Amino acid sequence: MITEFAPDFGEALPDGGALLGLDLGTKTIGTASCDAGWRFATNGTVIGRSKWGKDRMKFQTLIEERKVKGLVLGLPRNMDGSEGPRAQASRAYARNLDEAFGLPLLLWDERWSTQAAEAAMIGQDMSRAKRAKAIDAHAAAVILQGAIDRMAGGVL
Repeated sequence: MITEFAPDFGEALPDGGALLGLDLGTKTIGTASCDAGWRFATNGTVIGRSKWGKDRMKFQTLIEERKVKGLVLGLPRNMDGSEGPRAQASRAYARNLDEAFGLPLLLWDERWSTQAAEAAMIGQDMSRAKRAKAIDAHAAAVILQGAIDRMAGGVL
């Protein structure tokens, strides 16, 4: 089940459960996870993107290790809310994830996620080199935190 509405996604997981957040890039995929109670998102690893079969195996491992019950995938919309080629690619990737794992999947507007992650890392006085390696995972955490805040009744 793929949805773009946090309330629908939350209803698909009435007992909560760990979630895996994903920031899909052309070369890498940032990951983040949250606790079963949907309180805090934590950045995870950055996965080098390759053919779908290899990506699928990496996700399978993460899903099993973390006992993931649902997925949150960033949807890169343009600033005016329209969707371009990157959003279409994310939707296609979401269909692959849905077909492969059958977990509830939320597409979450990721506008400003990378900028928010970058600002947070600068605030932590992280070097430019370290930021470059970790930005996708931090952006995935921003995406996931926004989604779980909304499901918890936030105003986002």
